[in-house]
Amino acid sequence: MRRQDEADFTEFAGAAIGRLRRTAYLMCGDWHRAEDAAQDALVRIYRRWDKLNRHNGLITYAHKVVVSVVLDQSRRPWRREHATADPSELPGPDAATTVDDRHLVIAALEAIPAGQRACVVLRHYADLTIEETAQVLGISTGTVKSQTSKGLLALRAQLGERTSS
Repeated sequence: MRRQDEADFTEFAGAAIGRLRRTAYLMCGDWHRAEDAAQDALVRIYRRWDKLNRHNGLITYAHKVVVSVVLDQSRRPWRREHATADPSELPGPDAATTVDDRHLVIAALEAIPAGQRACVVLRHYADLTIEETAQVLGISTGTVKSQTSKGLLALRAQLGERTSS
């Protein structure tokens, strides 16, 4: 790889690692797995760096890779242990109620199917468009819409159950 490509990748990786790690965390609910997924995603991106269009859609591609890595991890039998979410590590205000709310949201995300979780996280956390989410997940825009809708309904149901108990 050329020296300029190395510098470009290093700059991209530094700027993207936090966002990729947080997206992976919301997908899997475990900071250690999220860190591994973000690192693995950057390794995959590095291997293809000279073939990628770096002017258009690079962050969308990075999200596609990190989601793929998280889903691959979850399919491995030794990775099927219960996630240990540490919501206090999410950035934001330090109020105890906010941490409790984050814990509830992470637990609720873990309880919905992976496809719905991916759509909700990419649409509402990563702030990708419907088209970008469809591209990342390799599904149609209609499927993104329906999976997001079903995921949000499931989250509301989960959060309603947890807050009322």
